[in-house]
Amino acid sequence: MPDKLFKKLLSFLGDHSKKTAEGADAFQRSPETIRRWRWLADWTHLYFSPEVLGFGHVPRAGPMLIVGNHSGGVLMADAYVLMSAWLTQRPDQPLYSLGHDMLFVIPLFADLARAGGVLPARAGNAERALELGHPVLVYPGGERDIFRPTLERNRIDFGRRRGFVRLALRRQVPLVPVVSYGGHDTNLFLTRGEGLAKALGLQRVRVRGVPLMIGLPWGLTPGFMPTIPLPVKITTEFLPPLCWPELGPGAAEDPALVERCYQEVLAVMQAGLNRLAAERPNPFSRRRHPRR
Repeated sequence: MPDKLFKKLLSFLGDHSKKTAEGADAFQRSPETIRRWRWLADWTHLYFSPEVLGFGHVPRAGPMLIVGNHSGGVLMADAYVLMSAWLTQRPDQPLYSLGHDMLFVIPLFADLARAGGVLPARAGNAERALELGHPVLVYPGGERDIFRPTLERNRIDFGRRRGFVRLALRRQVPLVPVVSYGGHDTNLFLTRGEGLAKALGLQRVRVRGVPLMIGLPWGLTPGFMPTIPLPVKITTEFLPPLCWPELGPGAAEDPALVERCYQEVLAVMQAGLNRLAAERPNPFSRRRHPRR
């Protein structure tokens, strides 16, 4: 009986999160709400002493796909660092981002997410935003990336998800890589728990792992528990855009060309992350970046 009830609960949550994410107009971004709640992005400056490099690589206007690595578990401090920098550097250039369905289950949080420009993670939503001429931020690695073991903290891992490459090729927009370093040292991440998630049937709610980590004040805890992050320094760097105009939009339907572009993105981002890790081997150091 408990097993049947658990499966029914998962099915309900999965259906509910999907319907909630897809049921309302995704484009509800509100500049007024963003101004009122901007402190949610700016709080990172008080704790993580962030630095953002390479913003000059970001095109001044037009649609683009910004692709980042994701760290730090449910805290996702690197995303707040990026958002705060964007609001400072490009206040008149609306940025949309893609988020997990579960973000839209809690009514108040869902309203804030939508008002902040977070869209349910659907290719159609990203495509529409690009059609409207907006930049779109995606973290292809999703929960696989944010819960990667600490031993893999300096590794770009998108779980071989290539949809973002197909989208960039199909829409013929620049793909701007952005790498973040330091955020994955906020806790000690032990395992993604993908086997346990599969055994529990959590794929019904688009959850592919039951991660375990060590964090304050709980000690050993599931990765979805809120913790007090360690005060590391987070460094984010925008890299030069990648463009493949010579391939044309038809390349999105060619697996070999998609794979070629995917591997190029991975190589560029891994080199960028390696460089940040080498330049700041101690993420707890508060000194300014040598390339500032």
